[in-house]
Amino acid sequence: MLNRGSNIEKGRIISRRLFILAAAKILLFAGITSRLYSLQISDREKYEILSDKNRLREWKTPPQRGIIKDYFNNVLADNDRVFQLHLVLDEVKDFDKTIFKIKNIVELNDNQIRKIYKKKTKLKPWDTLVISDNLNWTQFSKLNLYLHEIEGAKPVLSTSRFYPYANDLVHIVGYVGEASIQDIENKIEIKENLVPGLKVGKSGLESSQEKLLIGKYGIKRYEVNSSGKRISQVDYIKETQGKEVKTTIDLEVQKYAQEILKGQAGSICAMDIYTGEIIAMASSPTYDPNKFTHGIKQKDWNDIRKDPLKPLLNKSIAGLYSPGSTFKPLVALAALEYGTINPEKAILCKGHKHPYELYGVKYHCWKKQGHGYMKLRNAIKQSCDIYFYEMARLLGVDRLSIIAKRYGLGSKILQEVYADEKKGLVPNTTWKKSALETSWYLGETVINGIGQGYIQTTPLQLCLMTAQLANGGYKIKPHILYDENINYQEIKQKINNDIFSNQNKSLIGRKNMLEEQEIQPYQRLYNNQENIKFVLEAMYASTNEMYGTSFKSRFKDPKYQFAGKTGTSQIRRITEAERKLKLKQSELEYKRRDHALYIAFAPYKDPRYSISVHIEHGGSGSSAAAPLARKIIKKIIDRHELRKHTREVNTKLA
Repeated sequence: MLNRGSNIEKGRIISRRLFILAAAKILLFAGITSRLYSLQISDREKYEILSDKNRLREWKTPPQRGIIKDYFNNVLADNDRVFQLHLVLDEVKDFDKTIFKIKNIVELNDNQIRKIYKKKTKLKPWDTLVISDNLNWTQFSKLNLYLHEIEGAKPVLSTSRFYPYANDLVHIVGYVGEASIQDIENKIEIKENLVPGLKVGKSGLESSQEKLLIGKYGIKRYEVNSSGKRISQVDYIKETQGKEVKTTIDLEVQKYAQEILKGQAGSICAMDIYTGEIIAMASSPTYDPNKFTHGIKQKDWNDIRKDPLKPLLNKSIAGLYSPGSTFKPLVALAALEYGTINPEKAILCKGHKHPYELYGVKYHCWKKQGHGYMKLRNAIKQSCDIYFYEMARLLGVDRLSIIAKRYGLGSKILQEVYADEKKGLVPNTTWKKSALETSWYLGETVINGIGQGYIQTTPLQLCLMTAQLANGGYKIKPHILYDENINYQEIKQKINNDIFSNQNKSLIGRKNMLEEQEIQPYQRLYNNQENIKFVLEAMYASTNEMYGTSFKSRFKDPKYQFAGKTGTSQIRRITEAERKLKLKQSELEYKRRDHALYIAFAPYKDPRYSISVHIEHGGSGSSAAAPLARKIIKKIIDRHELRKHTREVNTKLA
C-alpha cells in the first residue's frame, strides 16, 4: 500500500513538472515569436536604420564659397585650386607613426605638428583630419610617390579663397579663416555647415554676408566593415556653392585711390550723390588678406598688429577725426537756415595780433596777417576762422548739432554691413551734461564752429554730408551692396518734383523743419534751398577763384570742374611759444602734425559724385588732400559713361 501511494505521488510531481516545462517552452516560443515579429515587422524600419548606421558612414565636405564682384563684374574674392592632405582617422592604426612619416615627406615644422595634434582632439574617430590645406606642387607630388606607405592619407584637389587684388580691397571685402568658437555660436549658418577644412568670413563683406557666401556642405557616404574601414562609396551629394555678392565698388577707381594713398595713412571715399552707391572706399595702409586663408604666420601677424599706422583699421568707417574746416559749409548752412546771420554781414579778421577774444580766452585765425573785413561767401572761400567763431557763437551748439546730425554726422552709415563702423560724435549741451557731468561752455561752441573740439567724424560721414549738400539737400541712403532696383532717373524725378512742389511755399514751417526728426530717403533736409545754393557756390569759389584755399587744385575744363572745401584737423592745441617759433607743419614731428582733409563734389554744373579725402598727419588740406581729390575726381568722371552704360545693361538683363 505504501509503495503504491508513493508511486502515485511521484507521478503527480512528474506531471506538474512536465506541465511547468511545457508552459515554459510555450512562453519561450511566444517570446521568440514576438521578438521576431518586432524585428522583422513592427520595428523593421528602426533596426534597418541602426544597421545602416553601423554599415554606412558619412563624411561631410566643405562647400565652395560664393564669389564677390565689383560693379563691373570683376571678381574681388575668388576660389583658387589648392592641393590638400586629408587623413582618414579610422584607417590609421598608429597615429604617431603616421604623422612622423608625413612630417618627413611634406616637411612639416614643429608648430604645424602641434596644431595637427590639437585638431585631432576635437574630432571623432571616424572623422577626417586636414593635415594641410595648402600643399605646393613639390610636396603634393612627393606625397603621391610615398602614398602607399601612409595609412589613411588622401591627397585632395580642392578650392580655397583667393583675393586677386589683395591689398587694394581688404578693408571692403575682408578675409576668411578657420571658424572660431565665437563664429560657431554667433552664426547658425556656420554651425550648420561646420566640417573639417571649412573657412569662414572674419571681417568685411566676407563676414557680414556669410549667410549668402557660405553655401551648403556636401556628403559622401561609404560602406564600412565591422572595424569601420571604408569598403566602397555608395552615395555622393555634391556641395552647393554659395551665392554671388555684387558691390557698387568700381575696381579701377578703388585701385587708383589705394595707389595715390600709398605710403600715407588715410582714406578716400567716393559716392553717387543721388543713388548713394559707394564708388570707392579706400583705407591706407593695408595688408594682404591671402595670408589669413591658410593660417597667418605669427611674424606676419605681429608686423600687421604692431604697425603704428594701424593697417587693420578701416579708416573710412572706423577712423575718427575732427572735421576741421570741412565742417564750415555746414556751419554756414545752419546759421542761414536758422536766420542767425545775414550773408552780407561783415566781420573783421585782424590775424594773430588781434585774435578773437571771449572771456579772456584768445582764438586765432589760421592766417597770421588776418583776412580783413569778410562777408560770408569770402569767409567760406578763404576759410576765415574768425568769421566762423562769431557765427557759431550766434548760432549755438544745440542748433548746430541738429543740422549736423541731419546731414549724416554722428551716425553709422553702413552698420548693416560693417560691424566695426564707428558712430562718431556730434556734441551738444545735453551730451556733455550726461557724458561728462559738467556744463557746456561758450568757448567750446566757438571752436566747434571750425570743426574742432569734441566733434568726431568718419571720412564716409563727411562724404555723405557733401553728397546731401550737392544734390540740393535731399537725404540718401549710402550702400555698398549692388541693388538693381535703384534707378537714378526715378530718384532724380522724385527730387525734382519735391523742388517744384515746394518752391513757392512760405517759411511758416521753419520751426518744425529745423527740429530733430526722422527723415526718410529722398525727403528734403533743408528749410530754404537758396541757403544750400549759396553754400555750394561759395565752395565753388573756394576751389576755382583766386585766393580760394584749393585754387591750385582746380580744373579749367568744365567736364572735370569741381567745388570743394579744405580742412585741417588739429590734434593738439598750439601754444603761444610754438606760435612764436613759426614752425611749418613739415618741420614738426610726424605725430604732431595736423590731419589734412578735403571734401568736394563734381562736376560742378551737374553734380553726380561726392568725395572725401583724409591724410593723417598730412598737415595742410590744400597741399596734402586737395591734390589727391583732384586726381580721383578725374578718374571717376572719366569712367562715368561706362558706369552709366553698365547700369543700363544690367537693368535690361534684370
